[in-house]
Amino acid sequence: MVRKVLTNFAIATEAVFANKVRSLLTGLGIIFGVAAVIAMLAIGSGAQQEILEQIKLVGVNNIVITPVIEQSEGEVSEEQAAAVGDAKGKKNLSLGLNFLDVESIQKIIPGIEAISPEIILDTNASRDGFRRTAKLVGVENTYFDISGFELDEGAFFNEEHFELGKPVCIIGKSIKSKFFSSEEPIGKYLKVGRHWLKVIGVLENRVISEKSISNLGIRDYNMDIYTPFSTALIRYENRAMVTNALIQEARRNQNNKQGGALNYHQLDRLVIKVKDTEQISSIAEVLSKMLKRKHSQVVDYEISIPELLLKQQQRTKNIFNFVLGGIAGISLLVGGIGIMNIMLASVLERIKEIGLRMSLGATKIDIIYQFLLEAVMISFSGGTVGVILGLSAAYGIAQLADIPTIVSFGSIILSFGVAVTVGVAFGIAPARKAASQDPITCLRYE
Repeated sequence: MVRKVLTNFAIATEAVFANKVRSLLTGLGIIFGVAAVIAMLAIGSGAQQEILEQIKLVGVNNIVITPVIEQSEGEVSEEQAAAVGDAKGKKNLSLGLNFLDVESIQKIIPGIEAISPEIILDTNASRDGFRRTAKLVGVENTYFDISGFELDEGAFFNEEHFELGKPVCIIGKSIKSKFFSSEEPIGKYLKVGRHWLKVIGVLENRVISEKSISNLGIRDYNMDIYTPFSTALIRYENRAMVTNALIQEARRNQNNKQGGALNYHQLDRLVIKVKDTEQISSIAEVLSKMLKRKHSQVVDYEISIPELLLKQQQRTKNIFNFVLGGIAGISLLVGGIGIMNIMLASVLERIKEIGLRMSLGATKIDIIYQFLLEAVMISFSGGTVGVILGLSAAYGIAQLADIPTIVSFGSIILSFGVAVTVGVAFGIAPARKAASQDPITCLRYE
């Protein structure tokens, strides 16, 4: 039995190499189909990995509240006017996103694991004659936990730092390399804005792609300088307090019609971590209603759920990948049909060869094996070339189009297995047709 199979394999190999051009053209459908499947699956895997990395950046189960400076203020209703003793038609007044909102959220809304208020100030950092722009971020220690930051050296803030508004800071890895390239930063001072801050910690390096920064609207955390929330309010800026400088700025903006709106929000960002993923949407809805009431019906904030947005983006990409995968699958189907057509034509061309082999003792099984092995060889060779082409295409897309691609061993096995299966499935009909020929009729065929 084995000897018969080997003999039929040798005959099939000889037939394939005797018609190299035809065999190559027959296998083109398989080649491009396999290459397309591998490339599309690589793009899909890369997109999924990118989504997972972005979810890690924004944190799991997080709700993000950001202030809106130029908001559309609503009219005061009759009921509201009666309650405050004011006239209908006047604009509502909101105090903006502030720390009182944080306290209310902590007291009123259940199911919240942690909450992190942030104050983000554009400033500059300088030391030893070197100066550059930077962002000073006032945070609480919950910020590092929610965002998944780890310390490379030093320590986080303690209770004394928050209670007294101590001039201390934790710096990103890039800040360390720029200002403390040749010395240890812990215990040293860095001038941030008008104040000197003592460095007590350095965060681990966090690799963030330009695409993630653009898509998620996040910063390069390695260039940030972190200080206690109370330090930012006491020593730098507290927009909830009315100061002479604030009044003058508001007056300038009023006189200059092209001037930007005044930022009256005490907080620049508020991140809320929810205990249960299923409660994210309902908690976000309750947050929206509560903040609208506290802000006098003025919607001067925006609530977003990064994980849900990213998952929606992932679903969109999956649909796109399914469509491309379907097109690639059609290429394999067309390749299989091409194999069947060529093999059927080959049966007619080699009708005398079939009759001669059968007259010399070849059985119908032998004839089936011969033509089936030819089809499998074409699909096997096409699959091999397709795998190489698919790997090259995935690498080329990653380099030229800046699209992340991940080629998995499973995708190679899947596409190659489908290619061989297509060869077997579409080679059976021509093989059976060849085996059903009458040897006498075949020998008389002109």
